[in-house]
Amino acid sequence: MSGRHGHTLGRRLKAAVDAYQLRLGSGELGSVPVVFGLVLIWITFQSLNGNFLSARNLSNLSVDIVGIGLIAVGVVFVLLIGEIDLSIGSVSGLAAALFAVLNVENGMPEWLALIVAVLCGAAAGAFQGFFFARIGVPAFVVTLAGLLAWNGLMLYVLGTSGTINLDDEGLVANLTSYYFSDVAAAYGLAAFGAAVYFLSAYQDRRRRKANEMPYPPLGEIWVRTGVLAVVAFAAAYVLNRFQGLPLALLIFLVATAGLDFLLRRTFYGRTVYALGGGVEAARRAGVSVVGVRISVFMISGTMAACGGLILASRITSASQTSGSGILLMNAIAAAVIGGTSLFGGHGTTWSALLGVLVIQSIASGMALIGVQAAVQFMITGGVLLAAVVIDSLSRRSQKAHGRA
Repeated sequence: MSGRHGHTLGRRLKAAVDAYQLRLGSGELGSVPVVFGLVLIWITFQSLNGNFLSARNLSNLSVDIVGIGLIAVGVVFVLLIGEIDLSIGSVSGLAAALFAVLNVENGMPEWLALIVAVLCGAAAGAFQGFFFARIGVPAFVVTLAGLLAWNGLMLYVLGTSGTINLDDEGLVANLTSYYFSDVAAAYGLAAFGAAVYFLSAYQDRRRRKANEMPYPPLGEIWVRTGVLAVVAFAAAYVLNRFQGLPLALLIFLVATAGLDFLLRRTFYGRTVYALGGGVEAARRAGVSVVGVRISVFMISGTMAACGGLILASRITSASQTSGSGILLMNAIAAAVIGGTSLFGGHGTTWSALLGVLVIQSIASGMALIGVQAAVQFMITGGVLLAAVVIDSLSRRSQKAHGRA
């Protein structure tokens, strides 16, 4: 009996491997290149500095990725329709400045100031989306104007003070300083995530099978779930060796999973992918092109504001430099490096998580070994170029196999 069971399991695993190899051969690389690159980066920096994979450094890394990661998750929606949002850095800085002025200088309760700041990001995104979708101004031009305008508004809001310090013990400060020290929190999240992934994949397989659509072998789902569980529990173990599960990381994972559900499990998400596949085809299919276009810029603006608040929480202040520097480039690079296509129609919110891990891992490793920032920029630029090249070659291969 046990021999028959082992034989069946072996066949399922072989079927899963064969199916996966077929997709790789047809150009559907998925997250393979970025995962391989991330592993290579971690091995390299660990060999150069033994503290890179320490519990302290990895825990700090898990918090460092959140601000940029939330912004990158939002810009994924814009990239999926084949457009770009250059204003996300300025919107994030404006949200942080607005929160600081309302709370610190005007005495507004933190929770209310936080809501106003996030709504400000959504309004900025809707404003830009309107000019792009309704008036027909190219997204590049609209958001470039937004980059300048929102940055100017941030400087105006801050006034002559330049920098406003936040309450070290306040709500926003706790977003990046609070940790769930009970080991059950991290391990429970790991178990919950693996279980949800399996149930979601299994239900999707049943639905596809019932509708006579291509569906993955059950063995592939088990293998994917097993790999995810190993990674999740390993991460939980590392986090518990330091201070526990960071609240910031939990917020990031919940936001990423929620927006992933919106993209891949709802009618709205299907319209976003359809629009990325072709505007005219989406319009003929009954998609509200104007409405979807405005909505993706609203989501991008909202997530930029959330990311800006996390970044302000990390340094407990808002200043004239908030949202400036290479924040814009890092956020877009994170989405693209993670696997979101610049050509539209391909990518997920988890792309942003993988991409920002790559970028922040490089930054963390460079800081540990004492390499100047200039080298970090060059390496990140090279990784971004490699990601775009892989995306282009993947699309060409998929077209050759009739999959795109």
